[in-house]
Amino acid sequence: MGRAGEQTGRPCAHWGIDLFIEEGAYTTVASAVAMLMVLALLFSATLAVWSAGRSGDVQANADTTALAGANVVSSYHTVAMVLDACALSMGLAGFAMTGVGMIGAFVPGAQSAAAKTLDAGIDMLEARNTFVTSASRGLKTLEGSLPYLVAANATRASTAQNTESITYTGSALAAPSTSASEFPALEGDQIALDDLTQESQELEQAAEDLSQISEEVAAKKEAAWLADCGRDGRNMQERAARLSGIAAEDNPDFASSTVWEPNVALERARAYYRWRYEHDEPEGQGVEARADVAARHAFYGYALQMLEDAQVVERDGVITSTVELLPKNTDEVRRTKLYTDAVWPSSVEDDGLTLHFSSSCPGVAGAQGPLIALASIEEGSARECPVCKFGVGDVGKAPAASTSIDNGFEYHLRAYTLALDEYVAARQRELDEQARARGEAEQAGSAFEQAISALSGKRPRIAPPGRNGCIALVVASAVDSPDELETPFAASEGIAGRGAISAAALAPDRATRENNVLSSFFSSLEERVGSGGAVGLVDSVMDLWGELLVSYGEAGAGVDKAFGDIVDGLEGLGLGPVGSWLSERLQGIVRALGIEPVDLSQRKPVLTDSAHVAQASGMQGYVNVQTVLRDIPAGSTDPEAIVRAVGYAVEDRIMSMELTVAEIPLPGGGALPLTVRVRDIASLVGEGT
Repeated sequence: MGRAGEQTGRPCAHWGIDLFIEEGAYTTVASAVAMLMVLALLFSATLAVWSAGRSGDVQANADTTALAGANVVSSYHTVAMVLDACALSMGLAGFAMTGVGMIGAFVPGAQSAAAKTLDAGIDMLEARNTFVTSASRGLKTLEGSLPYLVAANATRASTAQNTESITYTGSALAAPSTSASEFPALEGDQIALDDLTQESQELEQAAEDLSQISEEVAAKKEAAWLADCGRDGRNMQERAARLSGIAAEDNPDFASSTVWEPNVALERARAYYRWRYEHDEPEGQGVEARADVAARHAFYGYALQMLEDAQVVERDGVITSTVELLPKNTDEVRRTKLYTDAVWPSSVEDDGLTLHFSSSCPGVAGAQGPLIALASIEEGSARECPVCKFGVGDVGKAPAASTSIDNGFEYHLRAYTLALDEYVAARQRELDEQARARGEAEQAGSAFEQAISALSGKRPRIAPPGRNGCIALVVASAVDSPDELETPFAASEGIAGRGAISAAALAPDRATRENNVLSSFFSSLEERVGSGGAVGLVDSVMDLWGELLVSYGEAGAGVDKAFGDIVDGLEGLGLGPVGSWLSERLQGIVRALGIEPVDLSQRKPVLTDSAHVAQASGMQGYVNVQTVLRDIPAGSTDPEAIVRAVGYAVEDRIMSMELTVAEIPLPGGGALPLTVRVRDIASLVGEGT
């Protein structure tokens, strides 16, 4: 049957194949067709690669544009954090200096430095109030312009990638376009300084008055100390060692009146007179020598009685002294019990009742009489013994000599007692002044607590436009294919206009104390203005402010440490009871100050899914990317025109030459402005390069 087919004259199918295949090899026709196909595929693939490259370029441009927009939001986040940190740290530094100045007013000799510190603290708080006002206004203005700034910076980044053959038109949208930021410290009430200033001034005056009386008290106390053991040469301590055999522990020495107390001298005097009373012996065998011993014995016994319960007591704001002057001569003896107490023996003689220094007196001839007083002789109820001739004058002689010249113990004891009386009177005035100063300190502490409470509470919520991210929309102009790619094998008319969408969001970069927004800011600030700036009791205001600024993340612990370190130095200088009380009060207030910790991580832009950003921000219209991209005016370099064309509303442009967000007052004077050059951004965008 097949052969019959051939007879009909029809061509067979394998005849066509014979054109390409022959026995054992390919035909010339087959080789030619294969070469044509390879060339066509090669040039087509090259053109496809070039076309794909141009399409990839627009996506890369969109990514760069999104990151540029997010960079603006990142910068704003940094500015907002710096401003809030400056506001808080300035307030804390101001209160630290104010508190130190208040406490330092009670440090002897430091009143002048304390006043400077206090004034500087109040000045810093006033500067903080001024700063807060400008910062709040500046941040609100900056946030209002943020959508435009995002768009402007993004457009600039997009057009910067234009080439001679391709023009990119694009911008970025802040998602969302509205703010949800909260700045309690910047938007809250100002720190109330009127009461704090007034109470601080009254506290300073009370501290000055107390200081003056304290100097007088110190001088009076020193005078008593000098008489007891402080005077070079002879004093109570030295005389007791020379004139008695009391133990060294009963006769201590003190190198300074600040470590000496008045009762030390009383203990010494009691030990001295006890020893003299128990160990005094006649300096001869005669009646006169025995009478002198009796007189001294009576005086020493009287001194012991007077000193037995004598003390200086300070309790509940009242100081009392029961130390009395010992008699120094016969006239003063007559005003004591030595004259009036019936302690002396008598005898009944022919001439009447006779007083003797002792019952063993050779003048005793009659019967023993009653014990009588020295006053009985001068009163006429008894007579003087003609043998011993003992009377009030003999007892008066006992202290007279040792009180009149400095080789006697009584000379220095009397000087101590007189100085002690003046000290007690001055000390009482000091205690009264302390009570008044304590009242002023309580009022000043309350004013301090009320004022510093303005810094407590929540830290800021930085949620500006673009907080969820920035969506970039970019279109690229049509472009002709290169002449080199125009061949008979793969003809092309170029690439039509195309677009791309991208998105970037802010991701936190974990902060450390050395690597965070504020440490970087303060380092650059310190390079510009320098360090130092000692004021009063604070060695370096700049260092104090910087420490509190960098500690912003845990501001409560930072101010507690900074304040405590300075106060610890003051306590070593001697604060006194009022200063110590005020120190504990203010440190307690600072410790109880509730300040929430803050995340100091820097925010860095990263690429993300644009659909997620749009949905999170309620921008559902941007899910239909193709429709949105068609609305972008190709070739435009006006960011506002671009974002309005896609239905995204932005606020009016802020075209002032410089937008000063805030001026940061510097501790050493002057201020550092933080500015955003909006016109510069706009002009650079307009250049299209």
